[in-house]
Amino acid sequence: MLGFLLRLLPFWIREPLLIVVGSVFGVRIMYLAVRDQELVPAGIGSVFLVFTALRIHEVVRALRARRNPGPAASTAGAAVTVDAPARTAAGPRPAPAAPRKDHNAWGQAVAAIALFGALGAALWLGPRVMPSDVSTPQAVSCHDAEREELPKVYRRTPRPVTGEELCEALNRPYLPKLLGTPTEAATTVSGTNGTAPLTDGKVAQPEAEVEFDTYTVNVSATYNHLTTDQYVKLMKYGTEQDIKTLTVLGRPAVLFSDHTMQIRISAGSTGGPVEQGPLARNLTVALDRKDRGGYCDITVWSASGTLPDDSALLAIADKVLPAIRER
Repeated sequence: MLGFLLRLLPFWIREPLLIVVGSVFGVRIMYLAVRDQELVPAGIGSVFLVFTALRIHEVVRALRARRNPGPAASTAGAAVTVDAPARTAAGPRPAPAAPRKDHNAWGQAVAAIALFGALGAALWLGPRVMPSDVSTPQAVSCHDAEREELPKVYRRTPRPVTGEELCEALNRPYLPKLLGTPTEAATTVSGTNGTAPLTDGKVAQPEAEVEFDTYTVNVSATYNHLTTDQYVKLMKYGTEQDIKTLTVLGRPAVLFSDHTMQIRISAGSTGGPVEQGPLARNLTVALDRKDRGGYCDITVWSASGTLPDDSALLAIADKVLPAIRER
């Protein structure tokens, strides 16, 4: 139906309209593909841009044809000149036919673009001007939380990442897909600029957390002088399980499992004993390739105790680590 209506439009309205639609959608889809690093939207955006380039080529050819008439017009003109004496001899020369009014192609094109621009602006501004349905769930943003003042240790730490930056890097559309739950949306997100425990506020430790119905993902960066090799050796005295050393983005790393902690709060009380929570899977990666100290922790757990494959943690690290500047 839409194709039939487009064919009814004059050439100088239809083609500029298709060019504007193709360029707007193509550029927008390519921007989303680059932002989310997705190949399928990139292919769709490329199709739109190629389609737009073909329409522009057709319009350029039509404009050249209007400016430079073909030889057929010259031949017709010569035939009229030859026959003219015969008509003069036979009688009075007939009055020339009224010239066919030529449509203003550029005016039509500008009008079509202006019309589409008005429609696009109405569609773009409509959700912002019209009241939205309160029952529609809104995406949780890292900017919803109040910004907190950075502790002094952050000013003494070279090139530290902030909790908000970690949150922005973690709370992306690709995260549910990496966890194997592509239909879920984040229910809670947070980013904090804290310090490492038992350090008297002398070690910066920003962190971010994104919670889904199935999994919770926590990412933190600890700016101390503990190397990954020393970290692995300390695990001999801890409760870590299933320890596996590896390399992630050229940096030393270690995968391991450990239990979380949970606090049960009863009605009418302010707190309760700290108990052992469900098992969590952790990936610790050095902050630089030379492992000069400091590390990034990526932890995933669920209330049911189920865990995703280790490939999910490695994929999350590939996305998040570039946001953490090397030491």
